[in-house]
Amino acid sequence: MFRGGLLGALVLGTSSCVTELPSLVDQDQVTGSLVVGRVITVLTGERSRRYLPQMRFLELEGQDSQQRFQVEIESPDQRFAIDLPSGTYRLNRVQISEGPFMSMADLDMTFSVEAGVITHVGTWRFGVDSPRYGRNVMVSMIAEERVMARTFLNERYPAFNENSIVECLPQPPQVEARLYEVMPCPRISRYFHRHWW
Repeated sequence: MFRGGLLGALVLGTSSCVTELPSLVDQDQVTGSLVVGRVITVLTGERSRRYLPQMRFLELEGQDSQQRFQVEIESPDQRFAIDLPSGTYRLNRVQISEGPFMSMADLDMTFSVEAGVITHVGTWRFGVDSPRYGRNVMVSMIAEERVMARTFLNERYPAFNENSIVECLPQPPQVEARLYEVMPCPRISRYFHRHWW
């Protein structure tokens, strides 16, 4: 009983350390620096299931503050604009969903956010292996045309029209990581779990 309570307190304590952010912040709520980019999630190889992958969330960690930010994406192709304090950040975790199935990967890609400018981090492309044991995700950071980024900003954030844009792609620009399956939604019967690893 004591162990269960201790474990529950530990889980609650660690989950409260993550600040959840929407993929598109309101321009009135920007207090730090605006960071803009795009996330694309695609299935590579043969398709053996009717569900296509989509990014559920990204997790960023401030290298100085150790503060973690969870950016809710919930889409296979989504632009994001988030408010972050200036500093160096690490993309350290992603969660990808395919219908009721979810997979997670640990990453190590860093980028810097400057104060007083808009930081454009490019297009983040996540290529997910076909469903199989030992799946990987290939992450590629692609420089996007500044004109497209400026068009998006003019439409969504007209108050930032005069701000300069600095491009800062996460480094390294390409990594491959193992996808680990996490439990599906609690309503799905154990009978329908794909594998137990």
